[in-house]
Amino acid sequence: MDSGRALSLLDSMLWTSVIVCAPILAAILIVGLIISILQVTTQLQEMTLSYVPKMLVTAALLILLGPWMIARLTQFAISLYTGIPALAGS
Repeated sequence: MDSGRALSLLDSMLWTSVIVCAPILAAILIVGLIISILQVTTQLQEMTLSYVPKMLVTAALLILLGPWMIARLTQFAISLYTGIPALAGS
């Protein structure tokens, strides 16, 4: 395998991981920002107030987007495994 092919596979892996985890990370960021603004305006500094909503949003998104995430990762793995004979031939 040449270095160009290895870099292409690495690039594909990194973009797949970014695409798969971006919705959850964005939702956690937005919920955390909203909770932080709420805490600043009410001066309520309760630690569980920031963790519980993030956990609930994360669980809901994993339930809703889980099949899409698994399908995306499976598609990447299948393309990786089907490309192995081409790598062995070169």
